[in-house]
Amino acid sequence: MIKNYILALATILFCQFSTGQSNYSVIPIPFQQFTATLPVQGTLDDINSNIIPLPFNFDFYGVSYNQIVVSTNGYIDFRTSTANQFSPWFFAQSVPDANFPVKNSILGCYHDLYNNNTQGFITYGIYGTAPYRKFVVVFNNNELYSCSNAHSTFQMILYESQSIIDVQLIDKQLCSVWNNGKAVTGLINLAGNVGITAPGRNTGTWTAFHEGWRFSRPGYTSGDYQFVKCDGNSDGIEEFNLQVVQNDLAPNANPGLTFYTSLADMQTQSNPISGLNYTNITTTQTIYTMINGMVKSVVLNVIDCAVDYDTDSVATNIEDANNDTNLANDDTDIDGLPNYLDNDDDGDLVLTSVEYVFTTKNALILMDTDNDGKPNYLDNDDDGDGILTFNEDFNGNGNPADDDVNANGIPDYLDSSNILTTVTNSLENSIKLYPNPVVDVLHIATTSSEIISNVSIYSISGALIQEKTSVDGIESISVSDLQSGLYFVKIKVNEQLKNFKFIKK
Repeated sequence: MIKNYILALATILFCQFSTGQSNYSVIPIPFQQFTATLPVQGTLDDINSNIIPLPFNFDFYGVSYNQIVVSTNGYIDFRTSTANQFSPWFFAQSVPDANFPVKNSILGCYHDLYNNNTQGFITYGIYGTAPYRKFVVVFNNNELYSCSNAHSTFQMILYESQSIIDVQLIDKQLCSVWNNGKAVTGLINLAGNVGITAPGRNTGTWTAFHEGWRFSRPGYTSGDYQFVKCDGNSDGIEEFNLQVVQNDLAPNANPGLTFYTSLADMQTQSNPISGLNYTNITTTQTIYTMINGMVKSVVLNVIDCAVDYDTDSVATNIEDANNDTNLANDDTDIDGLPNYLDNDDDGDLVLTSVEYVFTTKNALILMDTDNDGKPNYLDNDDDGDGILTFNEDFNGNGNPADDDVNANGIPDYLDSSNILTTVTNSLENSIKLYPNPVVDVLHIATTSSEIISNVSIYSISGALIQEKTSVDGIESISVSDLQSGLYFVKIKVNEQLKNFKFIKK
């Protein structure tokens, strides 16, 4: 149909995640695809679907929803009042902007799509087992308006209990002759003044292929301590060793922590739990303790470990990496998602299911390419070449598994002999970081006469956190604003790169 709607134009500066503006962050994740078979009803051009019920309550910008609307122009809208209404196709603003035409939405890939020819389809489906199900919306091979030879395929995935949103850009093509090819992938709140986009994916002209992004809210589960244990006999009842809680929360407490089954008992310090072995009375139960005068809730959960909640091929009971019986405190890549719910346990952008085992004639063998005693699925440098796996994505498509610089048939992240490794390792002995762990300032010492021109700090999941550039050389960088945890540093010297690790206290 002829589009003759006229909207006011507005532009703002590109806006990335900023503390205080939005409590969502975005990181790259491995590429993967889901399938879905339930058709979204009402998929004519520029229209919102009827109301679709969610199989679970989902928190979006602090509000819980159990219904959505899907736009044929590539987004999920939590405003059910827009059901069966016109979906704006034209936009010029960047996210966030109060004048952005779409609000309170997950912008999977918001751009002008044409669905009247029924060549593509829009479907939804449900994966997994409660309380860790996934709700998936699939746009498959949808034509771009005014370009019959250009199509777009992408998916949006909502995670139960975790307020996590994934976007998989499978093959987003370009139609630059219409609306300047504008598209955006991100989130925007109800007022439009708060939002976040994937890097390089704010309103603009771009393409994407096999690219994954995760939007999450750090600390979403509040300040509660989670203790998740396997159900040994399917009755929902297990004995919890509360020493595990004390080891995590107050290892130096003397005397140790005291636990209570109710908040009232804790406040009056009456009827404490006797000893450190406690058997829950319901599948999910909250008990209480006090640390330095502050109340701490301890949530005890019993789950069926026969279920592979993250579908990563690793049995749930094996994901207790530290063997302390608590699945919730095992987070190898420190991304806020425990291993039993994380399909990329080491945060290296290669799916755990790819890294976990390989098959011989007689058995499945745990992969450990560099023989360092750490299996690949928990190792963010699989070949031990000093280059972190996520940095061996030399073609920049978000998937290290398809990079083979020296064309020897071995992916670079499994090949310690590729040519870029040799160049990088030449810096190994000339650069040192100190102190490590660090509190405020990370110093960089070099025995080389070459100038360090760029220092980039990345999170464990590969998101760029901080960068410093200087033609005069860099000798230190402030890390006082970083949260505690493990970080990677990429140092550039005369076009040569070297990766380091440090711990922020």
